[in-house]
Amino acid sequence: MTQDPSATPRYISGRVMPIGKDRQPETRMEPLFPADVRRVSVSLDIPDYTKEGVEGAITRFPACVDQLIAQGAQRIMIAGLPVSSQLGRTRVLKLLSETTQRTGVAADGQGEATAAAFKHLGARRITIASRWSDELNNALVQYLTEAGLEVLAITTRGQWAQQAFSMSFDEGVRLAFQVGREAMRQAPQAEGLLIAGGAWRSLAAVPILEEDFGIPVVTNPISEIWRLIHDGIAPPVKNWGRLLAGA
Repeated sequence: MTQDPSATPRYISGRVMPIGKDRQPETRMEPLFPADVRRVSVSLDIPDYTKEGVEGAITRFPACVDQLIAQGAQRIMIAGLPVSSQLGRTRVLKLLSETTQRTGVAADGQGEATAAAFKHLGARRITIASRWSDELNNALVQYLTEAGLEVLAITTRGQWAQQAFSMSFDEGVRLAFQVGREAMRQAPQAEGLLIAGGAWRSLAAVPILEEDFGIPVVTNPISEIWRLIHDGIAPPVKNWGRLLAGA
């Protein structure tokens, strides 16, 4: 499936990205979308994933939403697990509710989509492959715990946004496999594996790690696309893991 920019979209999915396009690597998600489903994005321009960085940037969220609505967005996604994590679940749920009430369109967050994806797969005890700092990891664990998951283990490489987005394609792929396997060694009894973050091109690791360990693997791009599949907006996608295949 490839997107035709000139085609009239049947559905437009809007994303509020944490970091601008000049710093956002290409995640090559478009082939996973039908030709008549289009994504539009705007950025909060978060300087870093620290608590202060997210708090300062989230004041721009309503304006970002308005930009997406003006582009025809029929759904709003707060992209990026760092944003959800640093805001906390109570704050995110309030933002989502207020957005839907104000605009009339569905609103979602990366943390909510991730938790819902694992529950859909019957995996509530998970391990997390993370390259982030302990501060951000702790916030992520807290968010997912409040969302009804049990986090058995989480890896770390001490990264913040600058380090994450400076990785080459090869470095990102290698690290996704490395920490994914490390997370499974730390919690071999886990029912699911989360590869947290979108900057390290982790999509290719999903089917291989699922085959290696026999459990579902979820990433940021996968949880976002699954929401569209689950709601009947997009068809299942084969060869990219259990979640997208409609498991």
